[in-house]
Amino acid sequence: MREIELDRGLKNTVDWRIIVVYLLLMLFGWVNIYSAVSAGEPARILDFSLNSGKQLIWIAGALALASLVLFVISPYIWESISKPAYGVVFVLLVLVIFVSSNVKGSHSWFELGPVKFQPAELSKITTSLLLASVMSRPGFKLNNWRDVLLAIAVVLLPMAVIIGENETGSALVYVGFAFVLYREGLSGWWIVLLSLAVVLFIVTVRVNWWVSLIIVGLLALWYFIFYLRQATSLRMRRRVIRNGIAGVIAGVMLIFAADFFFHRVLKDYQRERIEVLLGMKEDLRGVGYNVHQSLIAIGSGGVFGKGYLKGTQTTFGFVPEQSTDFIFCTVGEEWGFAGCIAVLALYGLLIMWLMQDADRARSSFTRIYGYCVAACFFMHLCINVGMTLGLMPVIGIPLPLFSYGGSSLWAFTMLLFIFVALDRQEKKYF
Repeated sequence: MREIELDRGLKNTVDWRIIVVYLLLMLFGWVNIYSAVSAGEPARILDFSLNSGKQLIWIAGALALASLVLFVISPYIWESISKPAYGVVFVLLVLVIFVSSNVKGSHSWFELGPVKFQPAELSKITTSLLLASVMSRPGFKLNNWRDVLLAIAVVLLPMAVIIGENETGSALVYVGFAFVLYREGLSGWWIVLLSLAVVLFIVTVRVNWWVSLIIVGLLALWYFIFYLRQATSLRMRRRVIRNGIAGVIAGVMLIFAADFFFHRVLKDYQRERIEVLLGMKEDLRGVGYNVHQSLIAIGSGGVFGKGYLKGTQTTFGFVPEQSTDFIFCTVGEEWGFAGCIAVLALYGLLIMWLMQDADRARSSFTRIYGYCVAACFFMHLCINVGMTLGLMPVIGIPLPLFSYGGSSLWAFTMLLFIFVALDRQEKKYF
C-alpha cells in the first residue's frame, strides 16, 4: 500500500506531551540550580557568573537546537549519517584521552576556551542511531550469533573507551541498551546472565573470589541436572554439556577479571566509593561525605519540604556538586517527598510516552531508536537518584535536562528531539 503524505499540521503530528514534560523538567531544574547557588541570599536571576545564569544560556541554546532538529533538519538524514557520525564521535572519544587535562580523575573533556565539551554525551546519540540502523536492516535477527555480536559490538566499543577515560558513570548508561535488545526479541536469559555477572562481581569484591566460585559451581550443577534430564537425544545432551562448560569457563573468567579490575585497574577513589556503597567501610568525611549530606538534605525535607530557598543544606553548600550531580537533594530538601515524587513522575511519563510512540512506529528504525532514547533516560535517572540515596556509587552522572551543564542538556535535547522529529514524520502518512 502506497503511503500518502497528509497536511495534518503540528497539532496532530507532534507529541506535545513529550515537549511539555521536556520544558517542565528544564524549568524546574533551573529553579533548583538557582536555589543551590544562592548561598543564603538570593542572587540576581541574570547573574551570568553563577551556574544559574549560565544555565539560562544553555536552555536558550537547547530550545534553538530543538527547533532546528524538529523543523529544519530532515528526519531522513539521521539513519543515513549514523555510521559516519558514530565513527567521528568514536575518534573523538579516543582523542580526548590523550589531549584533555585531568578533571577529577577523568580525561573526558575538550576545552575550547571558556567552553568545555564532553564527547561521551554525543556518543549516546550516535550509538543509539547506529544501533537502530543496524538492527532495522533487512534480515537482521537476534537469534543469529553474528547479528547479536554486531549489535553488542556497537554498544561495547564506545563503552570500553569511556571506561578508559575514567568516566565510569557515563559507561554504565550503556548497560541500558541490553533492554533495547530484549525488547527487540533477545532471549531473557541474556538479562539473567547480566544480572548474575553483577552478583558475582559484588560477591567477589564484598566477600571473596572463592565464594563466587562456589556459586558458579552450584549453578553449573543445577544446570546439568535440570537440562540433562530434559534432553531427549544425544545431540541435545552434547549441546547442554557444551553450553554448560562454556558457562562455567565464562563465570570463572569473570570472577578473576572482577578481582583484577577492582584491585588493579580502578583508581583508589573509585575503589573507595564502591567499598562505601557495599558497606565495606564507613567514611563520612571522605568519599561517603557527599552521600551522608545528601541523605540529611533529603530526609530533612519531610513531606512538603522546607520551602523554596529555605533549605539549609542546599543554600549553604553542605553537599558538594549541589547544582550538578546532587541536584536531586535540593528537590528533596526544599520540595519534600511530594516534590521528589513529582519529578520522578515527570520522568516516568516521559519514558512511558517515548515507549508508547516507539511501539506505534511503523519504521523499525524509529521504533528501536525510541527504545534507545527511553533506555538512556531511564539509566541516567536510576543512577543519579540512586547515587543521591546511597543506593549507587558516587560516579558523577547528571540528572537529564535537570542538572547544570550545557553539554549534557544539549545532548539530551538532541537525543530526544531526533525521536520527536522521526515520530512526527511518520504521523504525516497513513
